[in-house]
Amino acid sequence: MIPMVDLKGQFNNLREEITAGLLDALEKTQFILGPNVEAFEREAAECLGAKHAVSVASGTDALHLALLAAGIGAGDEVITTPFTFIATAEAIRYVGATPVFVDIDPKTFNIDPAKIGAAVTSKTRAVLPVHLFGQPADMEAIGAVCRKHGLAVVEDCAQSFGADTGGRMTGTIGLLGAFSFFPSKNLGCYGDGGMVTTDSAELAERVRVLRNHGSKVRYHHSVIGFNSRLDELQAVILRVKLKRIGSFNEGRRRVARLYRERFAGTAVVPPFEDGKGTHVYHQYTVLADRRDAIMKALSDRGIASAVYYPIPLHRQEVFAAEYRGLSLPVSEETAARCMSLPVFPEMTEAQVREVADAVLAAAG
Repeated sequence: MIPMVDLKGQFNNLREEITAGLLDALEKTQFILGPNVEAFEREAAECLGAKHAVSVASGTDALHLALLAAGIGAGDEVITTPFTFIATAEAIRYVGATPVFVDIDPKTFNIDPAKIGAAVTSKTRAVLPVHLFGQPADMEAIGAVCRKHGLAVVEDCAQSFGADTGGRMTGTIGLLGAFSFFPSKNLGCYGDGGMVTTDSAELAERVRVLRNHGSKVRYHHSVIGFNSRLDELQAVILRVKLKRIGSFNEGRRRVARLYRERFAGTAVVPPFEDGKGTHVYHQYTVLADRRDAIMKALSDRGIASAVYYPIPLHRQEVFAAEYRGLSLPVSEETAARCMSLPVFPEMTEAQVREVADAVLAAAG
């Protein structure tokens, strides 16, 4: 069996350090906003080159609180991609704003900067690009459009911890960045967790207040906030893994290089790297015409695969009526042909070869 990601194998490699850290935290009994949370925020900010990092309870909360901190609210529009997990659009809805979907670049699968300008209206307040699958969006082009129209940029970095573009890490280029620490992420905990990054002390403080019931001082509440605090035990796990994020991401890139060599000159289209930054391969997503047949063949051989994402957001039931008639052909075609293969730092060359050969045999 070859899984999409080998969390058990990774834990076995880190077992001693993680266990010691958890036992220490349990003995100290500071479980809410304790010393490991504070230390993780400092270490993560330093790792990314951000002035401030504020941990929260999930990646979805990170998006939600980042948008609130940026002042996005009822009546506003936020331009984003339809080819992403629904949390991107949910967060926009949570603050009372409207998602405006524009199509994606056919190579990177990220939002197409050339299509953003035409979607701007008098209600547009922000653009929310997603660094999908670990491939940084074209932040230079997106930034140029946003500066022209006076729009904020809030980055969805749920899949891109450690990716860089233009010499800067994702999450440090826009006004705010939102990260997820879901277990399967490049930097993942053993439950839910998230983080907001920003270079603005004021915005960081807003997020801190919002995550903790609208409170700066205990039992004093200045705004209606939320209960969205990273758990101390998850912070212990993240601190252990953060020290290794560089090697984890290089391991994923090693696997991607091996796949690319096997797929060269075949009908299977490997992920595209635009050369402007570093793809960290949260997912290794290919395009193939016989996707369903390939996935069945893989399953028959005990090899995992998945489709991220089979239905673009504008076609999801929850949005279908509102966006009826909206045609985003690149997103729709990509959703019909994309398929993600196993990729994790510990994956061996023999495993990559087994997966790739099975894909090619079934692709015909």
